[in-house]
Amino acid sequence: MEKNSPSQTTAKKNARKLLQFLSKKKKTISPLLVLTHDYPDPDALASGFAFYHLAKHTYNINSRIVYGGVIGRTENREMVKILRIPVHKFKSTDLKEYSHVALVDTQPLFKNNHFPKDRQATIVIDQHQPISEPSAELALVDPECGATSAILAQALLLLKIEIPVRVATALVYGILTDTLNLYRVKRADAIKTYLDLLPFCSMRILARIQNPSRPKKFFATLKKGINNAMVRQKLIVSHLGLVENPDLVSQIADFLLTYKGIRCSFCTGRYNGKLHVSLRMANPNALATNVLRDIFKNPQEEPAGTNPSLGVVLR
Repeated sequence: MEKNSPSQTTAKKNARKLLQFLSKKKKTISPLLVLTHDYPDPDALASGFAFYHLAKHTYNINSRIVYGGVIGRTENREMVKILRIPVHKFKSTDLKEYSHVALVDTQPLFKNNHFPKDRQATIVIDQHQPISEPSAELALVDPECGATSAILAQALLLLKIEIPVRVATALVYGILTDTLNLYRVKRADAIKTYLDLLPFCSMRILARIQNPSRPKKFFATLKKGINNAMVRQKLIVSHLGLVENPDLVSQIADFLLTYKGIRCSFCTGRYNGKLHVSLRMANPNALATNVLRDIFKNPQEEPAGTNPSLGVVLR
C-alpha cells in the first residue's frame, strides 16, 4: 500500500483539524462572520463560499461572508453572479453583531482586512506566510498549499459527500487563478486536490467565468497600459493613472508580463485616493511581495494590503 507523502499528510491533517473544530464548536460559534481580505480575488471568494457551505450544510452553523473594498475584476464579478456566492460589503457594525469571526485568505495582523488587531479570531484559514502566529482559537496556515481554496476543498473531500457544482466550480477557479493555472504549484497534493474536485465542477460554467464580456473602459485602460509601458532590459513598467477599479492594475500587470523576453512587470494606478501597485514575476519561485515590501519599506505588508502612511495598496 502506498504511503501518504508528508505534504498529503499535512494537507489532510489541517482539513481534519477544521472538521473536528467545527463539529466540537458548532453550537457555540453560530452565527459566524466570514471575513475575506479587501478587494477579494477568486481564491478568497471561493474559500469564503466553501467555508459558508461547509459550516451551514454539515454543522448547521449560520454565517455571513463579508469583504472590504470592491469586487472589481470582471471575472470576479461574473464568478459571484453566476455561482450566486452570498457575499456582502463589510459594515463597521458587523464586528459588533458577531462574536465569532473566521478569516479566510487573510490573517489578523495583515493590513488587507478590517479585523481589529487587538481581537482574537475564532478561525484563520490562509495560505500566506504569517507575520507571526495568528491569534485565533484555530489557525490553519499552509504557505505551500498553493491556494486557500485547496485547504477548504480538502476538508470537503474528506467528508466523502457530494460537493455542489457551484461550490466545486468556485474552488477549482480559486486554485487555478492563485497558482497561475497550476504553474506555481509547489506540492503534488495541490494538483491532486484540483483533480479530485473536477468531477464535481462544471467546465461550461468555469469557461463562462473565465471569458466574460468586457466593458469599453477595460479596453481603454488596456490601451493606456500598453501606450505608457516602458521597457528596461527584462523589466516592463506602466502607470495607468486613474482606474475604474483597482483590480485593473494587477490585471494589466499580468498582461504585460507576457511581453517576449520580460521577466518582471510593474504596474501602478490610482483608485479612491490611493496608489495601487502590482508586481508580477515570470519566475514562480520569486517573492514579489518581499520586493514590494522593500520598495515601500513596510515589512508587515501583505498582498492587497494598505500602507496608510503612504496611501499605497500592494496587489
